[in-house]
Amino acid sequence: MIPRELLGTAQVPGGEDLRLYRHGADFMIVLDRNELMSTRMRGSEEALATMSCERIAGRAKPHLLIGGYGMGFTLRAALAVLPPDATVTVAELVPEILDWARGPMQELAANCLDDPRVRVVEADVVDVIRSSAGDFDAILLDVDNGPDGLVRHANNQLYSERGLRAAMAALRARGVLAIWSAAKDDVFARRLKSAGFAVDEVAVRARSNGKGAKHIIWFAALP
Repeated sequence: MIPRELLGTAQVPGGEDLRLYRHGADFMIVLDRNELMSTRMRGSEEALATMSCERIAGRAKPHLLIGGYGMGFTLRAALAVLPPDATVTVAELVPEILDWARGPMQELAANCLDDPRVRVVEADVVDVIRSSAGDFDAILLDVDNGPDGLVRHANNQLYSERGLRAAMAALRARGVLAIWSAAKDDVFARRLKSAGFAVDEVAVRARSNGKGAKHIIWFAALP
């Protein structure tokens, strides 16, 4: 039996420690006893990117904001389909996450952070959204387990009425707010609609082979 190897720890501001493990050829990021992400399950994170890009296809010089680098699945999937004139801003709150991408997970990262279309901001995506006005064609959020603030209680403000209004203000005309969640949340879906978004809720398999649990992505479009 292959044991898990601890490669690093990181303190989430206002939250608990994250731990990066390697198990054979796989990596996983763990919070307490919760496996937040792993190289075995990437399908829904990739779908967050590809389905968002489909919804803004054909726009000149599209600008995406990705909240949370994670293991880079969403970023790499977006770069694979975006045109050369696109810009992708990645907001990552935990510097060690980026260090892991350039260190033990360098091969997995495949130099995506060095793509000329990518701009990395070491900041809370909440602050990036609040300081933006009509800057983004799409905002992709995968900063927690969903609208429940598991990793960091302060993440709840992203999903509040005030947070949704800020996201609307940061989007360009006909922009899309895409939010990943590990599970359904009917209360939050109603909140999105009450804020004035046209909402499409999609269930996506956790694994890229179409297997595993179903995760939820809300695509909230501006009219």
